[in-house]
Amino acid sequence: MHFGRDYSGTAWIHSLVDCTTMLCAPLGSLIGNQLSCRVAVILGGFLASIGLVLSSFATSLEYLYLTLGAVTGLGFALCYTPAIAMVGIYFCERKALAYGIAMSGSGIGTFILAPVVQLLIEHYSWRGALLILGGFVSNLCVCGALLRPIILKEEEACPLAVDTECGYSIKSPAENGVHTGNAAGDKLEVNAKQRCLQSMQEYHFLLMPDFMVLSGSFLLLASGCSLPFVYLVPYALDVGVGHQHAAFLMSILGVIDIVGNITFGWLTDMRCLKKYRNICYMFAVGMEGLCCLFIPLLRTFVLLVPFSVLYGYFDGAYVALIPVVTSDVVGTTYLSSALGVVYFLHALPYLVSPPIGGWLVDTTGTYTATFFLSGFALIASSLLLFSVAVIRHCRRNRKNSLSKDPKLVSCEGKQVDYYSSKNKDLMIIIPATS
Repeated sequence: MHFGRDYSGTAWIHSLVDCTTMLCAPLGSLIGNQLSCRVAVILGGFLASIGLVLSSFATSLEYLYLTLGAVTGLGFALCYTPAIAMVGIYFCERKALAYGIAMSGSGIGTFILAPVVQLLIEHYSWRGALLILGGFVSNLCVCGALLRPIILKEEEACPLAVDTECGYSIKSPAENGVHTGNAAGDKLEVNAKQRCLQSMQEYHFLLMPDFMVLSGSFLLLASGCSLPFVYLVPYALDVGVGHQHAAFLMSILGVIDIVGNITFGWLTDMRCLKKYRNICYMFAVGMEGLCCLFIPLLRTFVLLVPFSVLYGYFDGAYVALIPVVTSDVVGTTYLSSALGVVYFLHALPYLVSPPIGGWLVDTTGTYTATFFLSGFALIASSLLLFSVAVIRHCRRNRKNSLSKDPKLVSCEGKQVDYYSSKNKDLMIIIPATS
């Protein structure tokens, strides 16, 4: 309203924040692996705070694209992936519950900040609200300082340099008794080769079929999940809901998101459901998409409240399971690098989805097409994983049925008897001839 721009132009701010956060997620993983998660989060908190403070002095929408979209998004990227990876390092048992509790912070922020930011805008204008948020976000530096690194006792007691990936000691050529004239050059060459090999080993999961399918599912998921967060409040205002009630819908969504984070994490850590985590993840994503298909029929505050409850719960459910599902595919050792790639895959959909949704609103004059786009993308994400799981299950059953075929079993048994009897004859003949 201040700059007199349409929905699609304004939506680029939100898109750039999310896109930069996800696009630079591998950079957060890299800094966390090379330096420490503590350094990455402190640096990210500083950049995010600076970006918000500079945004309060914006003179155009393009200015906000740079400060709020790029600088603040980069700061969030440096904080996000290392913080999530630290949870996987801190906890081994009940990992899904640990992730659920840790990631419930986003739901708490949505619950508290939705009405608070609305009040800040009313009292201090949007510029004052951004300035206050800049000071608030600077507390990420404090959070980063509290990320205590864990050093294994075996590594502390080992006098040699230890390769943490392989578990064996690494010695230089001089330590192995090989002396060359250009020791410094050889050492640099060896270090370069070691770094290259470690990088190849660290990202070998990119060629895993399971990770490729999961990546395709994440692309569809990211195409649909951000649209309701961007357009729920404008849609509520469009159907006649008041400003405070529209903001309250986001608060409801945020607090139920917390419930979804924790309860779904706790449920999938139970022994009876632990091996069905992928199915629980598919169910949560599919139900979230189904909710989006019904929202155009909900045109009052009373009817929009159940949507906020259901969408918030299933959103919190699948968000808590993303690191767990990724860890089940690639393993804990490569989780930090894999999460960087996973959130990198969210970047392009996060960039283009809100502007496309805004263009659909401007073109059609309603929000129906935007929410249908969100719903079908989420359902397609779930169906992709479900289809692959069904195909794999059918192949496994077919393989088991073939292995139980009596003809194959009898043939296999005859083959074993033949070779065993032949071996017995050989055992008899050899001593006689000798």
